[in-house]
Amino acid sequence: MHLQADDTDESLGAPGIEVGLELMSSRAEPTDLPAGPDADASAASPALAEQKAVVKETELPKDVPTETEDPDRVVTTNDSQKPKDDKPEVAQVQTSASTESVAQEAMATPTVEDVPEGKSQALVQGRGKSLQRVRASWFAELSAHFEKHKRSPTVQKFKNVKVVVNVTFDRVGHVIASSIAESSGDAAYDEAALAMLRRSDPVPQPPPLIADEGLSYTLPVLFRVKGG
Repeated sequence: MHLQADDTDESLGAPGIEVGLELMSSRAEPTDLPAGPDADASAASPALAEQKAVVKETELPKDVPTETEDPDRVVTTNDSQKPKDDKPEVAQVQTSASTESVAQEAMATPTVEDVPEGKSQALVQGRGKSLQRVRASWFAELSAHFEKHKRSPTVQKFKNVKVVVNVTFDRVGHVIASSIAESSGDAAYDEAALAMLRRSDPVPQPPPLIADEGLSYTLPVLFRVKGG
């Protein structure tokens, strides 16, 4: 009675779930500061020149001879002959040159209280090639059903004619509206096309995937001379 497809339900897509996300943040006092990470204002710092390390000579402890009344030998102190600097340099640590930094403006982390509510969209099943296969199969079945109920009008001379009709089905396949979209120029052929739709009611039930997209179509009805 009905066309049996090889595709299983699994090939028509995965079940979808709709999830709503509500963004929240900790409540903070209103502020006029620009958006950004929490930071305090800081002043600009001047540029620093490179400094080289200066080694300061340290005074090592000197041996002081112990004087006795009857020494075995006489010991003399060995003083360094290096001239002493009247203004000794203070030891400095070597530093690298730094560029001038810009003043930093105070910023505050923005809140999400005014952000619109986020909402995810449910997955649409059967998209892509699976939906195309379902649509092609149902239209082929629908076309064969119309051909079984098509009758040629009673005219003096039969000719090749095309009538374009508008037709709307419900989800179970009943014809709920029909009209002529493009006339053939002959009322007999136009009436024969509408009569075909009335005799075809109900048509093979449309699959849910196709019904979800809408069931209003513009279809051509062809009347051809046999052997022509």
